Amino acid sequence: MSVPPFGNSKPDLKRVRGILGVLSKYRFGNTLMQLGFRRKLSPEFLLGGDLGKELDNTAPSRFRAALEELGTTYIKLGQVLSTRPDLVGMEIADELSRLQDDVPPVPFSEIKAVVEEELGSPLEELFQEFEEKSIASASIAQVHKARLMDGTEVAVKVQKRGIIDIIKQDVAIMRYLAQQADTRIRKVKYYNFPGIVDEFERTIRRELDFAQEARNIERFRTLFEGDEKVSAPEVYRDYSTSKVLTMEFIHGTKISELLESDEKISGKTIALVGTECYFKQIFMHGFFHADPHPGNIMVLPGNRLCFVDFGMTGHLEREFRDDLAELFIYTAKYDVKGIINQMVYMRMIDEDSDLEHFKYTLMDLLDQYYGAEIKDVGGMITEFSMPDVVSEHQLKLPRDFILLGRVLSMAEDLGRKLDPNFNGIEVAEPMIRKLLKGRLNPLRWRNYQVRYLFETEHLLKDLPQTINRILMRAEDGRIKMEIEHKELDEFSLHLEKITNRVALALIISSLIIGSSLIMQSDKGMPMPGIGFSTIGSIIFLVGAALAIGFSIAILRKFS
Repeated sequence: MSVPPFGNSKPDLKRVRGILGVLSKYRFGNTLMQLGFRRKLSPEFLLGGDLGKELDNTAPSRFRAALEELGTTYIKLGQVLSTRPDLVGMEIADELSRLQDDVPPVPFSEIKAVVEEELGSPLEELFQEFEEKSIASASIAQVHKARLMDGTEVAVKVQKRGIIDIIKQDVAIMRYLAQQADTRIRKVKYYNFPGIVDEFERTIRRELDFAQEARNIERFRTLFEGDEKVSAPEVYRDYSTSKVLTMEFIHGTKISELLESDEKISGKTIALVGTECYFKQIFMHGFFHADPHPGNIMVLPGNRLCFVDFGMTGHLEREFRDDLAELFIYTAKYDVKGIINQMVYMRMIDEDSDLEHFKYTLMDLLDQYYGAEIKDVGGMITEFSMPDVVSEHQLKLPRDFILLGRVLSMAEDLGRKLDPNFNGIEVAEPMIRKLLKGRLNPLRWRNYQVRYLFETEHLLKDLPQTINRILMRAEDGRIKMEIEHKELDEFSLHLEKITNRVALALIISSLIIGSSLIMQSDKGMPMPGIGFSTIGSIIFLVGAALAIGFSIAILRKFS
């Protein structure tokens, strides 16, 4: 059973004050006052100071420390934000990626109670052995080594009791704080804090659902079935629920441990295998492990890699992957025009935007990552997703595209730690070119055949009814047309000017014609010696002066 939406429960104001107190402790008091929380801060936190100094270059590390002190939910929030540099900026995202989720384990009695409650039997009837000491402990769950009745070694991931209620309450507080900031401070509306909280809720709910993680692992194993270089743990479904996940126990060494040890490893081989695996996940399968932390990848004998912790994954549709592959090739070749055309095609940027200005922004960005050749595609995508670039050019970047950039950046960084001469492009480009050639294969259209047949069947089935509805509405005079107008105000202004000129021309014509008729009559005080009507002559001169001025104005308009 998946974790249901948290809803909009009322926040605990005592806890709110505690959170504000922790943030103030790490010198964010002035920022909180700017956000309108002055009355909720204790007097000792209402310190003077300059807001600019408060948000200096130590702010990212202070923010990370505050999240660590606030505990489970806020550590997870920081980890999610570390994948969204488009929202928080690169510096903060890099700092948040260092968040540690290692916490003291809870008593074994609590773990035992959860396992027995979820699996419906006493622990002794389920497992031959179950070690009381945990082998890993995080804020949401902890892992214990065990042995099934048939002797199979397993790792059992158990969700801590009551953690969902804690997270639910903290998310309610986050939503309250986000709405306060969004309402009070006009400048932060761009960041859409309530939307960020909603996205975080979706992410944390998926991570709390161990049944979903089990499905992610099984999908990864299916995609790489038969691959002798990459694997993931086997899941034992009979011993797994939404709060208990029983997996194959992996006898390997985490990359993080290898990097810290003096043990000799083939870093170049491991980096190569990991890079090939990630680009296959992205461009071939459209399903990728979204947390390539060195602690989540284990090295097995023979330089085989085993990926663990599938709580966070990314998904890319087939058409988007194909378009992304083309964009990747243009980027690798520094083809600026090709990149822009491809982004317009992918609807990442509107063709009505200032593409010339965007071209120079793009060139400046490419120049930051090119030497003799480009090496850090993930870093470049991440820089490209920064708030100032997105806002300035009104880019429309899909969420998983941004996540992809961060994942590639982390994977490439790991590759460079393993091999100083690492260049992921050298591995990826031949693979991507092969995929692009496959797009020209006529047999490839078989993949779309079923979908096209269904769409055609739906069209043919609905067409008679659609035509009948249109004809009936036309007969009853009930057809409505919606016309999208652009620059209507400017058009109305031009129309008004034209109408005024026509009206003025008619008035001038009337004056001249009317005065001419009066002049030829014997009315209106004849002028001595000339005989023309005095009133008619005066009106004629006024009309003539207006006509001359009107003509000069028109001639100047076209000169």
